[in-house]
Order: sequence, then structure tokens, then C-alpha cells
Amino acid sequence: MRIKAASDHLVVQAIGGSHVVLLGWDFPSERCDGLLGFALHRTDHAEQEAGWLRGLKTFEETDPGFLPGSSYSTRDHPVQSFLWADYAAKPGRLYTYRVVALKGSPAALQPVAETAVEVRTESPEGGFNDVHFNRGVAASQEYARRFGNRKPSDVGRPAFDWLSRGLFEAMTDFVAACGSGDALLICAYEFHHAPFLAVLKAAVDRGVELTVIYDHRDKDFPGPVNEATAGVAGIADRCIARRSMKSAISHNKFMIRVRAGAPEAVWTGGTNFSEGGIFGQSNVGEVVEDAVIATQYFEYWMLLAEDPANAALKPRVDALSPVPAGKPPVGNSVIFSPRGSLDVLGWYAELAREAEHGLFMTFAFGMNDLFKEVYRRGRAPLRFAVMEKASGPKRTAEAREAEEEQIRRLRFEEANLFAIGSHLTSARFDGWLKEKLTGLNSHVRYIHNKFMLIDPLSDDPIVVGGSANFSVASTRDNDENMLITRGNTRVADIYLGEFMRMYSHHAFREFAQSRREPNPKLKSLRVDDWWTKHFGNTSQSRRRTYFAGT
Repeated sequence: MRIKAASDHLVVQAIGGSHVVLLGWDFPSERCDGLLGFALHRTDHAEQEAGWLRGLKTFEETDPGFLPGSSYSTRDHPVQSFLWADYAAKPGRLYTYRVVALKGSPAALQPVAETAVEVRTESPEGGFNDVHFNRGVAASQEYARRFGNRKPSDVGRPAFDWLSRGLFEAMTDFVAACGSGDALLICAYEFHHAPFLAVLKAAVDRGVELTVIYDHRDKDFPGPVNEATAGVAGIADRCIARRSMKSAISHNKFMIRVRAGAPEAVWTGGTNFSEGGIFGQSNVGEVVEDAVIATQYFEYWMLLAEDPANAALKPRVDALSPVPAGKPPVGNSVIFSPRGSLDVLGWYAELAREAEHGLFMTFAFGMNDLFKEVYRRGRAPLRFAVMEKASGPKRTAEAREAEEEQIRRLRFEEANLFAIGSHLTSARFDGWLKEKLTGLNSHVRYIHNKFMLIDPLSDDPIVVGGSANFSVASTRDNDENMLITRGNTRVADIYLGEFMRMYSHHAFREFAQSRREPNPKLKSLRVDDWWTKHFGNTSQSRRRTYFAGT
């Protein structure tokens, strides 16, 4: 849900996702002289709670000297930005937010304008598409505060529940909805999270017809691990090992629920059925309650169940999910791989290139050259990217360095705003706690999502996401699936909130880690004309008007 309000020349737009509310605001530059920031107040109407939201920065003059990791009321230490996000929002709640412009001095802040906006957050379940993001930022100040940077396995269930944020629960709920006589068909790359396999075994015991296709080439991982875990869980006889793809991988992560012989729903997204996929790296799972889409997935699953070689599979996949002409149809549609050409990769790039107002993409394994060209010459005045690393898997150090240099140059483009996965590896930053990763992931530690948002704040947004990495291998070689949703503002709002959560998290940490001085001062708010960079021909100015809807 997105809604806008204005008073006292202060325009505020609230974009309510499921667990995130984005707040963008605009205030005339001629009224900003002496502006020290904005205070944010939230009322939760369900719990009858109200209070000022809290941040991590302070004015040096009025810093109370709390311990590192502490937070501070934005009424006393305001936000020096025109964009803020409430990451503590709960799904399906009605909230009122007040944005208050403050001038005066740090010791005597005076309100000069105020606007209130009422917004209801989305429930992850709703309509034909249910969207479930995990926390995906285990190395964070909140995890350090809550669990003292202990490994999730040492903390136990509270840590895993916090990291899941409903993703694992939604995954198991999809299985729980299958009753005796129903069929549950799964395609998996990593298929070795023992608690989830136990849920599948319980489904078999109550009469669900389970069949799983999992990746098992002649390699060390993940095939042998998949096979061993399925054996321990007692469902090995329900599994089909996908072995014929010698130079590619069966990279899908989807489930199909079939009732009375008719496919009725699909679970898809980029989340592997693994501990690291569910609780560690950033991931999303999406449920589509659409018989037409479920039938297409069923037909694709039936092709893969034959364990065909690529050469035989490609023309059949091309016929099952042809590349659309122009924009995708309104509603849900799908693209499957492997394909006989790279046409669909070019189609994705063309969608991205033609974005009019905003492009938002995640890259878990580097950026394909087609998308480098999009970020070099695309139409959108705001082009965001969140990346696991600046380069993908390269065979030589020279190739890796060359790609990192290409990304570095792209970051100089005025429209481009990139963030690369990072965390605070020490406590040398004033007011900030040291952060540690969970240890659940060794290959992809931060960004595993694979999605693209085209003009998400328009009335006709496009969301593309699934298992494929917008790469040559994901298009031409691997078993992959991508769900495309057009015109669904609810889905776009949820994805956008989560994207900006990841972007803001990693952008700050990447910046902080780049500082070379012994004790970087990152905590202090400014008392100069900090706001000037948010006006004129700057990326901050475009971000201000985009998220405020002005």
C-alpha cells in the first residue's frame, strides 16, 4: 500500500510492504535553511502503542554517551535524510507516521513543519501471490544486540526464528496444506535441510504423494548431500536424481501442490531447501495460487522428471514458455530454462533498459555484460543494484580484477546506486557493535536473491524473480524458473521495501569498511547545510523526489 499526504509544505509518502514501511518526504529547498533533520513518530493502532522512532546517530553536542549499539530518539537526534524505513513494522497493521521538520539547535530543537500519514502494511498472504522474505542480514546491529553475535546453533530456536522471519514457516505451511490423496511435486538444487525433510516425511505418512527431483551430477555437492539427507529422512524412494546435466545444474527451488489431479498452487523463488538458504543469505519464497501458472510448472516438472539431456530438453522448454513480444502480460507469467538461445536474457535486459523511473536489481554472481550496458545507458534516472560481490566467479585473478574495474566505473554514473555485501568486522566504528556472519553460508554469504523491479512505484510495475541469476548459464544451461508479475502494486511494494532494506544495510557497511582511519566517526549528525546535496542534479535529489512521489 502506498499513500501520500502533505501539510506545511512537507510532502510525505508511505509505502507499506509486509515487514517494512518506506517513508519518503519532500520539503522545499527555500525552507531548509537551518534544517537539522526530521523526527519520526509512529502509532501502532493494533497495540495502542505510540512513540518516536529511533536511530543510531547523535549530535556530538547532546550525545548522552550510551554504550555502542544503542539507539536514540529521532526527536532528540533527527534523521538527516529525506528517506527512512521502519524495519520493525508488522504485517497487516495500521500505522500512523508523523514526520516533523526540526530547526533551532541540537540542545533546543524546534518543529517548523509536520505531516501525518496513515498506512496499512501488507500481509505476506493475500491475493494470488504470497511473498515471504527472510531476514537476510544476519550480520547486523540487531542480531548483535539480541544474541551477542553467537552462532545460531549456539543460541537455538530464537535465533533461527528471527532469521527466518516467517520464510521457513511459510515453506512448511505450503506442505501442511497438502492432505491425503494430494500430490506434492518438488524440484530442488540444495535439498538437505533435515527439519524440512522431516516435514515432507510427515506429509508422506499422512497420505501425500511426494516426488522430488534434485540435482545430482557426478560432483561432490550438492548431489551426495541431497541423497544422504533424503535417505536419513526416509524419503529416498520418493526422489529422482537429476544426473544427465553434466555441464550444468538443476537449479530450481519450487514445489507444486496437486489436488484431485489438478495443479492448484506453486511455491517458488530463490530459496534453497537448506539451512543457509532459509536462515543465512537473503532469500524470498513466493506462493502463487493460480491454476494456470501451477499447470505450467507441472508440465515443466514432468519434462524434468524424465531426466533429459540439455539438447533434448531445450526445444521443449522454449515451446512451453516462449519469450513475450514486448512487455509481459498483466498478471503472472513464467519463463523456464534451459533455452535454445539467449533471447530471454536480452528480453530481461530490454525491460530493464526501458524502465522509465526506477530500476532495482539483485546480483548474486556478478553482473552480465547486457546489464552492465543497462546501467551504462538505461533510461531510468535511478538505477539501484545490490550485489554479493563486484565480480562473478572468474577463472583468473586478471579476469576478476577487470570485472571489478568495470563495476567501479559504473558506480561513477550519476544514476547508479550500488551496494555490495559487507558487514562491520570490528568495533572500531564509534557507536557501532562488531558484527559476525552466521557461518551458515560459505559460497554466497549475503545476497542470494535474483529479482528485478521495473518502475515499482508506478501503477504498472513489473517484478521478475525466481531461481535464475540473469546470466548466460541460468538462461542456456541450467534448469531454472522465473516468475513475472505485472501490474500488481501490492507485490511490488513488498519487494521494493525489502530491496531498500538490503540496499541501505549493505551500502552503509560497505562505506564504513572502506574507511581507513583508525576510528572513523560515523555516528555524529551534522550542524551545517547537510541538506543541500539532496537538491539539484544529484542522485540524492532524484531519490528524494522518487520516494516522496513528487
